[in-house]
Amino acid sequence: MTTSTALADHPAEDVLRDLDAAREHVGSAALHPAPTGPVGLELEAHLVDLASPASRVPWHRVTAAVATLPPLDGGSQVTLEPGGQVELSGPPAPDVTAAVTGLRSDLAAVRGRLAADGLGLAPLGADPCRPAQRVCPGSRYVAMEEHFQSLGHRAAGVTMMTSTAALQVNLEAGPRAGWAARLRLAQALGPVLVAVSACSPMLAGSETGWRSGRQRTWAQLGAARCGPLPGGPDPADEWAAFALAAPVMLVRSPAGDAVPVHGRTSFADWVRGAGPVDRRPTVTDLEYHLTTLFPPVRLRGYLELRYLDAAPEPWWPALSAVACTLLDDPVAADTAAAATEPVAGRWEQATRLGLADPELHAAATACLEVAVRRAPAGLRAPVTALAELVGRRASPGDALLHTARTAGPAAALLAATRDAAIHDAAIHDAAIHDAAIHDAEEAT
Repeated sequence: MTTSTALADHPAEDVLRDLDAAREHVGSAALHPAPTGPVGLELEAHLVDLASPASRVPWHRVTAAVATLPPLDGGSQVTLEPGGQVELSGPPAPDVTAAVTGLRSDLAAVRGRLAADGLGLAPLGADPCRPAQRVCPGSRYVAMEEHFQSLGHRAAGVTMMTSTAALQVNLEAGPRAGWAARLRLAQALGPVLVAVSACSPMLAGSETGWRSGRQRTWAQLGAARCGPLPGGPDPADEWAAFALAAPVMLVRSPAGDAVPVHGRTSFADWVRGAGPVDRRPTVTDLEYHLTTLFPPVRLRGYLELRYLDAAPEPWWPALSAVACTLLDDPVAADTAAAATEPVAGRWEQATRLGLADPELHAAATACLEVAVRRAPAGLRAPVTALAELVGRRASPGDALLHTARTAGPAAALLAATRDAAIHDAAIHDAAIHDAAIHDAEEAT
């Protein structure tokens, strides 16, 4: 438990009066009615020293390299994770094709600039080579590490923060009347797409025996913070109940630094007066608490799909298109709902066995078949390639595993940066070719 050093003065109107006020605040912001179609994509990648891939890049070098990046044409924002991972967050786009196009362009630009500093990006679900190690000195991550240690799972917490990377797909909530069904489908798709996207079979130089070491790591942090929502008739109310029952991880000091909370004090306990500090919680405290909750589908006014492994080209564009198609296209969504019903909730099997599980493979096959038919034309080629991969009961992590077994984990990490750079060049050349054809057509 923290001490009164975390005290801060707050306006009286900011203080949460009771549980009903806290529940209302969270529930009212959980989802906002909006037409489906717009998409936001976020992709994380491990930063690699190309001359020494087995060593983590020091924080001063990470920040210096990123500080030189110009504004990106696609509008992506670049942020850093505590292990030095680089995250590109694209702005909302009208559709998944536009979202992929913008993020691809920005990723190529960032990769090119980092290469000038001898650095590469490896979009993999987990770091296959380097031990988990926090390089960011920020107080938030120091406090998170201490909180995880107080709960007895520091190793999983540090691994989550420093050695995992994800592809995140953000989708509009849709009409209010369809929220419950939409959330149920988004969560039912989770085990299937965990298996399909699995690209993290190794951690810190060793095979884990799990297809998605990233998903396994997050699950080890506990259902109260990282488990799925119930999937009942009122998603907003369920999100509020989840948030209030979750343990408080951090509070802010008067100086704005993060202070760890030791043990399992829920936010509801704090509202009732048994909190981690000797003052009443505020709306600001509640908003900060929400940033420490990581269910597979998080409600932020929209649906935030958090269960996909980061993967290199062509897989992350394919996975983006598949997730969007299966949720936003009515025909594909009906097929996906029927296909995933038998395997909804099979998170552990998906994480451990992947597509070797016969029922998960059957569901994935049905989902990919309809995705190929209904995906946008501009992304149909990578979706088709992914469907063929699924047909072989394979996943994006298989190539990494093969390289690691034949040449070692450091070679596998380095290969991921080189393969991605080669693909970026091919995409760039294709874009120039297409632009030349378009200009010639316009001229005639």
